[in-house]
Amino acid sequence: MPIKVNLLAEAQAEEDLRRRDPVKRAIFVGALFVVLSLVWFSSILLEHIMDNQQLGSVQGEIQSLTNNYAQVQIKLKKIAETQKKLDSLNALSCARLLQGSLMNAFQQVYVPNVQMTHMRVDQSYASSAGTPAVTNLYGVTPAKPGATIERVVITMDAKDFSANAGDQVNHFQDVFTKVNYFKTNLNSTNGIRLANLSAPQSSFDGKPYVLFTIECRFPDKSR
Repeated sequence: MPIKVNLLAEAQAEEDLRRRDPVKRAIFVGALFVVLSLVWFSSILLEHIMDNQQLGSVQGEIQSLTNNYAQVQIKLKKIAETQKKLDSLNALSCARLLQGSLMNAFQQVYVPNVQMTHMRVDQSYASSAGTPAVTNLYGVTPAKPGATIERVVITMDAKDFSANAGDQVNHFQDVFTKVNYFKTNLNSTNGIRLANLSAPQSSFDGKPYVLFTIECRFPDKSR
């Protein structure tokens, strides 16, 4: 019977021992874990980059919307201020002195031997700026809106050439209190007054007369 001798048996045994070496297995397993860790870290890093990009995009949209909101608020404030001015102008326009109505009322003023020589209508407007609300130790002082005050004064120069010059002056004043327009619109106190009365004078034909000035005041109107 032939005998087989494996001359490489010892080398094969050593090689098999090296393959079964636990250190190499540990290194292999460790390397595998390192590779897996790198793959996992790379995926996490990629997700982080993508999330940051998405976050930046969202923050950009939020900033854009915030800027738009601020601009809208500024425009709304300007619109409110403009509307307030328009409302004030409309109110002032509706309550303004109507010259036609005034002239019609003057047609109802008649006193014998009294001639109106001159009339002047003074309309003035005084504006006051509003004040913002103020907070102090005692509380909050509310804001005060601005206002526009309209003042109307009518000055009339007239001539009394009655038989006894000057007698019709008081009568001329009383007529204004009986005309409905003036009775309704003039100031309730000191609405009509005698502003000036001249000394008796003589005309070129020797007829005496006096010159006088009547002043009518309308109540101040605030808008």
